Amino acid sequence: MVNDERLRSDFLRRIVHLALDQLSPTQAPSWGRMTPLQMVEHLAWAAEVSHGAVSVPCKVPPKLLERFRPFLYDDTPTSREFMNPILKKGIPAVRTKSIPEAAALFHTQMALFLGQSPDEKALLRIHPVFGPLNYEDWERSHFKHFFHHLLQFGLIEEAH
Repeated sequence: MVNDERLRSDFLRRIVHLALDQLSPTQAPSWGRMTPLQMVEHLAWAAEVSHGAVSVPCKVPPKLLERFRPFLYDDTPTSREFMNPILKKGIPAVRTKSIPEAAALFHTQMALFLGQSPDEKALLRIHPVFGPLNYEDWERSHFKHFFHHLLQFGLIEEAH
């Protein structure tokens, strides 16, 4: 799945947006501690990091980065217990008042990511777990990350 460029593109440009449009403010996650609003804002934040609007550090040692990177190229799902090191101290306060407002922020940030020029796509942007990533690797990260959270809230079904 993650290696299918057309599927990745369709997922990031269309499917994730349609799924988020179905999210209810009272929807309970199957795992984790995020609320629906926090999850949508979290996805918007990831998009902001990926196109350079927000900078984050990567404190993962280089030897571990070498072990983590292949994950972006295989169909292993993100573990339900995975915790982004940046969020270990807690989930950031929400910036928006509603899921539609957060979804609009997400749609805007994803449009900025997907609409980058060739020069912008050539830039490496820091991912908090995988370190410097190019555009394609960010696409792969988003695909796996967003799939994980849509699955968490029952907005898509697990691939078999």
